Amino acid sequence: MTLDSDARVALQKKTLRTLVAGQVVAAAALSAAVTVGAFVIQDILGQDTPWGGISSATFTLGSAFMSQVLARKMSVKGRRVGLQYGYSLAIFGGLTAGFAVHNSSLPLFILGLFFYGSGQASNLLSRYAAMDLATDDQKSEAMSYILFGSTFGAVFGPILIKPAESLGENWFGWTTYTGPWVASAVFFLFALLNVATRLRPDPLEVSGGLVSQQGVGVARPKIGDAFRTISQNTNSRVALSSMVISQVTMVAVMTMTPVHLKLHGHEDVSPFVISLHIAGMYAFSPFVGKFTDRRGKLMSISLGAILLTAATVMAALAGEEATLLWPSLWLLGIGWSFGLIGGTSLLVESVPVSSRVTVQGAADLMMSFCGGMAGFSSGFIRKAFGFHMLSNLGTLLALALVFVGVRRLTTLKLKAVT
Repeated sequence: MTLDSDARVALQKKTLRTLVAGQVVAAAALSAAVTVGAFVIQDILGQDTPWGGISSATFTLGSAFMSQVLARKMSVKGRRVGLQYGYSLAIFGGLTAGFAVHNSSLPLFILGLFFYGSGQASNLLSRYAAMDLATDDQKSEAMSYILFGSTFGAVFGPILIKPAESLGENWFGWTTYTGPWVASAVFFLFALLNVATRLRPDPLEVSGGLVSQQGVGVARPKIGDAFRTISQNTNSRVALSSMVISQVTMVAVMTMTPVHLKLHGHEDVSPFVISLHIAGMYAFSPFVGKFTDRRGKLMSISLGAILLTAATVMAALAGEEATLLWPSLWLLGIGWSFGLIGGTSLLVESVPVSSRVTVQGAADLMMSFCGGMAGFSSGFIRKAFGFHMLSNLGTLLALALVFVGVRRLTTLKLKAVT
């Protein structure tokens, strides 16, 4: 399908509105249900169980696996079909998890969480859909609007937990934590209907990004080919490094911050510190997107790495007081935003169009998998060595990204001079 410039701009605006609406609803579903995941594990295994983190780990692994599955489907069928498939699996996962909670079935709950992760995978892949029709100098800004939409869902989702619990208990006789999971499935249903009815025509098809439009047949690309494509280009390697390191550093420190605060008598401020962190992740994304488009992707990655370094250093120095954790978690969120937006944008422009969608799925798989492992292991690291050592490990990773980003910037500038 070929569109003139005015029609393309109009379709891009419509696509962004559709994706943002779906992002708000889906982010609310994710934040509401995942918040009570550890509580469900404690209810089933006991309050003193050390396995509370298995809920977030399973959810994240599901997101990692499904990101590749959905990306492959999108490469052949388009963004709309891929997102519909992802949200459908999330609905199944939410209902399965709710049924498992009501019947205290841990295996079934784990199964539900795994499929529920496809909702997160769909949300992450939505940021690529926002870039399909954007001009080269507006791709980062277009993606940032999708992340910004997550702000509202992430803030309002947890507020819905208590009403969902009360509604489930009083109206249907469900156990306490069943309601949020069923409610999240309903929210994902709205996200599904939104993309099914409004994401037309498909932005990937219009941009010519389907496999069938690249003259390479309809064979589904393989994940190994995607990683080989990334490894063959320096910029794409830097982009993937930025996405993975930003996610790992952010998840590891953020996950253990509430635990650290509670252990030192600051549990009452924990929700506000995390809220400030979430605001840093999403609320400034439009500014981050514009900065990335104007100053360059590598500059965004380097700045994000510097902010992550400052954040983890402050977290390590916080000690038993909560004072430094306020600016630390805020900068941790902003640094993650710069690293993710800069890395994603650089990845998109660094790989061929014919393999772009599959590469996107492979990158999100790696990012989500490593982030899940960071979240799962962070509790053991904190318990064995302390929160300050966990933060120091984050500092080392962030410094490595500073080195990678600045080195690549310097290399390109020297080439431009010569």
